[in-house]
Amino acid sequence: MTFHTFTETRLRNFTKSVFLRMGCSATDADLATDVLLRSDLRGIDSHGVARLSGYIRLWEKERINATPNIRVVHETPTTATVDGDAGLGLVVAPFAMKIAMEKAALYGSGWVAVKNSNHFGIAGYHALLAVEKDMIGISMTNASPLVAPTYANERLLGTNPMCYAFPAGKYPPVVVDMATAAAANGKLEIAQRANQPIPDGWAQDQDGQGTTDPNALKNGGSLLPLGSDKDHGSHKGYGLSATVDILTAVLSGANYGPWVPPFVAFLEPSANPVGEGLGHFFGAMRIDGFRPAQDFKDHLDNWIERFQNAKTIDPAKRVIIPGEPEYAFEQERRIAGIPLVEPIVNDLNELADKLQISRL
Repeated sequence: MTFHTFTETRLRNFTKSVFLRMGCSATDADLATDVLLRSDLRGIDSHGVARLSGYIRLWEKERINATPNIRVVHETPTTATVDGDAGLGLVVAPFAMKIAMEKAALYGSGWVAVKNSNHFGIAGYHALLAVEKDMIGISMTNASPLVAPTYANERLLGTNPMCYAFPAGKYPPVVVDMATAAAANGKLEIAQRANQPIPDGWAQDQDGQGTTDPNALKNGGSLLPLGSDKDHGSHKGYGLSATVDILTAVLSGANYGPWVPPFVAFLEPSANPVGEGLGHFFGAMRIDGFRPAQDFKDHLDNWIERFQNAKTIDPAKRVIIPGEPEYAFEQERRIAGIPLVEPIVNDLNELADKLQISRL
């Protein structure tokens, strides 16, 4: 597989020019760019600039509003519901997380549900905003229905990621950022571009049989919940995914389950929606609402060290702290640059030609 490496600045300038061409304000273009670049920096390549063409296709279909009027439509001192006005989730989500943090600063915790939004990038970006303020951050979203619940042969849920981020002291934050499916759809897309099979347990074909075909979804198959199949704990992944769907959409007034609008532009949203757009859910909790923040961070450092020194099956390996690989990627890529596979580079250059902006 051929890779091309780009500096963060070059990718940032290119990405911002795409969002400006969509009609986003300079402020929104900067923010949307920051969310996507953070994904690439953290090694989550499926949710970074590789998604740009998808956003453009949805914008061309008038399913993304480049100049949304994002507003609070329901509120209490510690909770709120935000209407994203069909804006980029990359912009709507930080707006909502900021409200959760403001409420937490005043009352100890803040909780915000969002409707009428779109794909919001990596959940970790939004949860980490709270960490900067000595808060625990929670971020989740529902997504296009690609996952079959345990025992089903029908797509009813999204990959529905959730993230919990905790500030440490001398160590990087502990960041539990994961899809509630066995694998995110972006990983299948990466396998498709590389023409490689996917691991057992990620997907089933249109007949409900396990498959390693990276094109399973295009051929009528579905992703499996976290835990793979019914014999390996898929009911737990199904339960987590259901929790995300209920908090993000049933609570906010967004579409849920099979009514969630698809990210791909060639599939049309349901003709009979049960809500508005995609849904998100955010939480921020002040650590000093429970104990002094420094005490918590000192003990989280101790927690990290104990797990890092756990006895392992293979002496050459050690227990990985959640968020540790992504942090390492970020430190490395800020210096060495961000690698993109050739098909992504070609796709982005075709997009540049289409939008009449400078190529990468």
